[in-house]
Amino acid sequence: MTFVTVTVARAAGALAVGSCGAFGEAYDFESVNAARESAMAKCQGEACRVVATTSKRNCAAFAVDYANPCGAFGWGRGAKLGATQNAALQACYREGGKECVIRTFFCDARG
Repeated sequence: MTFVTVTVARAAGALAVGSCGAFGEAYDFESVNAARESAMAKCQGEACRVVATTSKRNCAAFAVDYANPCGAFGWGRGAKLGATQNAALQACYREGGKECVIRTFFCDARG
């Protein structure tokens, strides 16, 4: 007798952001829709919206202005964590941030 193990790939993620540094993240979900729903449920601020989705070992990062969390922010998405975090910081500075810092980041571990 042969046994076959079926593993469901969980390789979808989502990043939701709202006002004043609020965010929700979800990663390693079975579908992008499930990840989006989870990220939105975790985002505790006003005007939350999904700004990035990931799949198959991608990363996402969110940066805010440390001096003014209700001011500038930015996000990034990509295959490499360092480049993704840099993109989020650059986007925050482009929006006028003075002391941008990474608030959260994640990478899908599977895919």
